[in-house]
Amino acid sequence: MRSAWFLLFYFLLSTTASSLSEFQENESAEKLSGIHLNIYHTRRHDSSVTSKSPFAILTDILATDEERIKVLHSRLVNRKTGTEAASSSASYRHRQGVLKKPIGIPLNPGSTIGSGNYYVKVGIGSPVKYYAMLMDTGSSFSWLQCQPCSIYCYSQIDPLFDPSASKTYKKLTCSTTECSLIKDATLNEPFCQANSNTCIYTASYGDTSFSEGYLSQDLLTLAPSESLPRFIYGCGQDNQGLFGRAAGILGLARDKLSMLAQVSTKYGYAFSYCLPSAFPISSRGGQGGVLSIGNTSLSPSIPYKFTPLIKNSFNPSLYFLSLTAITVANKPLGVGAANYKVPTIIDSGTVITRLPSPVYTALQKSFVQIMSKKYAQAPEFSILDTCFKANLNSALAVPEIKLIFQGGADLSLGAHNILIEANKGVVCLAFAPISGSNQIAIIGNHQQQTFKVAYDISKSRIGFAPGGCR
Repeated sequence: MRSAWFLLFYFLLSTTASSLSEFQENESAEKLSGIHLNIYHTRRHDSSVTSKSPFAILTDILATDEERIKVLHSRLVNRKTGTEAASSSASYRHRQGVLKKPIGIPLNPGSTIGSGNYYVKVGIGSPVKYYAMLMDTGSSFSWLQCQPCSIYCYSQIDPLFDPSASKTYKKLTCSTTECSLIKDATLNEPFCQANSNTCIYTASYGDTSFSEGYLSQDLLTLAPSESLPRFIYGCGQDNQGLFGRAAGILGLARDKLSMLAQVSTKYGYAFSYCLPSAFPISSRGGQGGVLSIGNTSLSPSIPYKFTPLIKNSFNPSLYFLSLTAITVANKPLGVGAANYKVPTIIDSGTVITRLPSPVYTALQKSFVQIMSKKYAQAPEFSILDTCFKANLNSALAVPEIKLIFQGGADLSLGAHNILIEANKGVVCLAFAPISGSNQIAIIGNHQQQTFKVAYDISKSRIGFAPGGCR
């Protein structure tokens, strides 16, 4: 059945070919200043794109979040133990010598494109066209929807990318090194379109979501003066699932085909971001997020506290760390250290933090004991089972929750990282227990909001600093 499906797929896909222009590096002072991309959250109250209420969107987001957990768990279960691909293309190897200043990319809330996560605007092709791409530290492979959408393309806010209109677009053949790396990046074997020798990728996400199409290369533009030639990505011809109205996904995990690995050859193997709040809140509402790429994004002037990245042979591309303790109002939870010892990742694409059940139960108990003295409890909302009758925009008396990691790094969480507005006049604890067989703990993006989070991959560590958004 699958072979018949692919025969249909190959029959419908058209081929295009165009020459790749050579990249001429610009060493101007503007270039050396780095690239900073704005980050946007998809669930801002000021959304002008979606007609849904923020609370209806939250219901969708929480359902999607549960599917996301299944995806990440399946990646750990299905990944074979062992090493990544034995070798990579020489173009992905780190250059020696002077590093460029960081790339900085605006990071945006994604509610305007129907997602609970964050997106950046990046340019593809020559002439360049810009697209809203979901930023995902839990994915390695980047792709976007492409004309002619031979099988299916979902609705997106940007016009579909037309590869035939790009002078620098090129499909990659089945014999390329990049095609051989697809399995490590997507966990799926590549397929070869026999009549054109074109490499076909499949990026699946463990639920019903997937993208399938041509392995391609083109010019990637991150800022007006910052471009990457021969950027490797997927030109999606069949795309279905939980992507909101984004054009695709920008992978920031550690695999050799990730966007991060490709730009690291020029800027260094590191990046940092500050995720803006999902809701504009009083004086904090104007804060914007930024994604910065490069070793110099780890500025010594920022008071980072670092925790080691933990190696996990089942999926070395994800960002594992060690959560060692949690305090509520400066008091440790009454659980043994062994209860924290489950695989734990930090992920930009998961909204609600998931904790081991004994740890969550202790956190919930301690939090309710303090909150219930001032606020009446409210019915649960979706997966959120600890809710109160209160207004998030008011001065809530919320006990600080501190997540403590190996080496002493911590996230000291205030009200807007701890609670999420589930309905008008109702807020809920933005944590949930690990459920069923999904034995993976996750530090979600709601807890990361407004912190500066640094990924120093060369030194195998992650840092946290407060007050990262400006």
